[in-house]
Amino acid sequence: MIVRKKPRETMRKCLFQGKGDVLIEILFREEEFSTPVRLCARIVLEPGQHIGLHQHTGEDELFYVISGRGLVDDGENPQGVVPGDSILTRSGETHSLLNPGEEDLVVLAVIPQSPAS
Repeated sequence: MIVRKKPRETMRKCLFQGKGDVLIEILFREEEFSTPVRLCARIVLEPGQHIGLHQHTGEDELFYVISGRGLVDDGENPQGVVPGDSILTRSGETHSLLNPGEEDLVVLAVIPQSPAS
């Protein structure tokens, strides 16, 4: 399935008590997948915004950095990320994402779920 560039469902919300309302652009809705996927979205964090530290249970989350620079904190070891980097947070793990830079941080976010979720 190819979805050409068109207006998509978007929302702005504060995620996990982070700072600011991040932009979430839904690329595909759950019902469009043949396997359980809770989220497939392009997320934009403006400078200074961040997604608060949170834990994933019964699902993994993949971030792929498209543009900008970020700081990922897994609760133990904050690390910088740049375009082309991928971040995998497995079920039971925690993470947060901060945009400390001066340009937007854009990531692809995918949350596949186990069939039992």
